[in-house]
Amino acid sequence: MIATRFNRRRLLAHLAWMAPALCIADARIWEPEWLRVQTFRLNPGARRFRFVQFTDVHFKGDRAWLGEVIRRINSLSPDFACFTGDLIEEAQHFDAAVEELAKLRMPLFAVPGNHDHWSRADFAPMAALCQQTGGAWLEDRHTTAAGGRVAIIGVDRWPARCVAAPGLFNLLLCHYPAQANDLGGRRYDLMLAGHSHGGQVRLPLIGPLITPSRTAGYNLGWYDTPAGRLYVNPGIGTLGSFNVRFNCRPELTVFEA
Repeated sequence: MIATRFNRRRLLAHLAWMAPALCIADARIWEPEWLRVQTFRLNPGARRFRFVQFTDVHFKGDRAWLGEVIRRINSLSPDFACFTGDLIEEAQHFDAAVEELAKLRMPLFAVPGNHDHWSRADFAPMAALCQQTGGAWLEDRHTTAAGGRVAIIGVDRWPARCVAAPGLFNLLLCHYPAQANDLGGRRYDLMLAGHSHGGQVRLPLIGPLITPSRTAGYNLGWYDTPAGRLYVNPGIGTLGSFNVRFNCRPELTVFEA
């Protein structure tokens, strides 16, 4: 009996020591590249189009990782893809990132993020790539996709100046989630944002430890906003040297409507 109690104590002691170590290993080794695919059906009835959102790549030169992300997007066979900002942090990585994105086999519609602007990179290659794919680089511009059934509105500046097209599925792309609160009373069928990274570290029952400014509390997942439904994607990459994710895997989000 004494030996049994002793063994239980040793087991509990080992588990108490192992749990933090496993969490750290998950956050540093496994989860930053444990890519998840989420799929949402927006409306009942027959599917008219299918698209993928990815965001916040923060590419720092790891072509193998970005190449795997692109391969997964291609394997999903969407009608088009949407990128909602922060491709890079430093301009020196911009051309390589664009070269990897050139492997996408569908139209790409994209908006810049704050780190893209802060890098002072020339966006012309990205704009040319989007056009070559049949998509568009949407710095406060709008266009159509999926055979004219979808109006895609790209928001960059703040406050936003944007439109909504009657009779079409209106999809708004922005980097900052908080922009959903500042769209001049207009409403959209769906808004997609990034920027928050979901906090990168999310504790059960608590949520994100830290989120950047301009999220307005919209840090991960679905929200009802003054401008309509908003989905905030946790992103692909990590910020700077903080290469950690916990309970917040990188994500490709598939939407069907």
